[in-house]
Amino acid sequence: MLFRQLFDPETSTYTYLLADEETREAVLIDSVREQMARDATLLDELGLTLRYTLETHVHADHVTASGLFRQKRGSKSVVSALGGASCADIQINDGDSIQFGKYAIEARTTPGHTSGCVTYVLADQSMAFTGDTLLIRGCGRTDFQQGDPSQLYDSVHDKIFTLRDDCRLYPGHDYKGRTVTTVNEERLYNPRLGGGKTKAEFITIMENLNLRMPQRIDEAVPANLECGLPSDAERPASPVEIGSWAPIRRTVSGVPEVDTTWLKGKPEALRIVDVRSAEEFNGELGHIEGAELVPLPEFPTRAAQWKRDDRYVLVCRSGGRSGKAAHILENLGFSHVASLKGGMLQWRGEGMDVAAAAQGCG
Repeated sequence: MLFRQLFDPETSTYTYLLADEETREAVLIDSVREQMARDATLLDELGLTLRYTLETHVHADHVTASGLFRQKRGSKSVVSALGGASCADIQINDGDSIQFGKYAIEARTTPGHTSGCVTYVLADQSMAFTGDTLLIRGCGRTDFQQGDPSQLYDSVHDKIFTLRDDCRLYPGHDYKGRTVTTVNEERLYNPRLGGGKTKAEFITIMENLNLRMPQRIDEAVPANLECGLPSDAERPASPVEIGSWAPIRRTVSGVPEVDTTWLKGKPEALRIVDVRSAEEFNGELGHIEGAELVPLPEFPTRAAQWKRDDRYVLVCRSGGRSGKAAHILENLGFSHVASLKGGMLQWRGEGMDVAAAAQGCG
């Protein structure tokens, strides 16, 4: 396998290139937008076709190049289904694999630094890419983006320390010039998580770090939720796609949307699925008459049992969660899917009627 470890000096971010030397299919892990030209040149020089850009999490310190690579190279972006980035082509779950040539890389969900952290492991466990979950002699912080020290401790011990002793671990960052470690090294020498540290000891360490917020967090997190592309409000909308069942407009981040005017007509043979919580569904904004309640955390499991040929319109408060749900359905092979543009905020803002009684969805 062809392997390169690349470095961004401004953010101390590692980007990893892996490729099958026979098929020339490649993946990039944790690309950096400012380094896109460097990475694109390397791909061309080595004669590689970029198939996937993988994110270990929604980053707070740099902006990904995944959206730009999708536009220019046709690659697919991969983010954890728990990460909240509805822009991604593939919302990956624990145990899912990405294939490039004869190689496969498995996703292990490792939350704790953020709720959507993923460690990517080669099928033979010779290499793993830990993002910010586990660093060389350290780990990611747990004081923002749904961080949880208890979760991080469990993620490392259950999903990373259970790999082969000699599995090489490649982190998302290093600030001291180190490039690689192993599972056994970190079990023995990691001052936060190794050497027999208990969970209680680890939590005490993490609660007393008193770190400053990342300088680019206000820019990076929103941008990475859009795969590094400008938000839809900042870009011209893509052309309307005339489908066989609905007038769908895809956003820049790839979400298929229908507007409130079309939905108001309540087309026949249509399932309206609301992915908010039960409290929101019956709360101030109300819900659309006939809508079925399936909260987003339950959505992937429930949706896997539904008919692929039914027509679905997905609804949430403003369009973010329903966009994510739309991507989930499309990734499951559903062919008639749309998110309601603007969600219940726009529905109510345009004076549309709402219902009061909740309904379930089988």
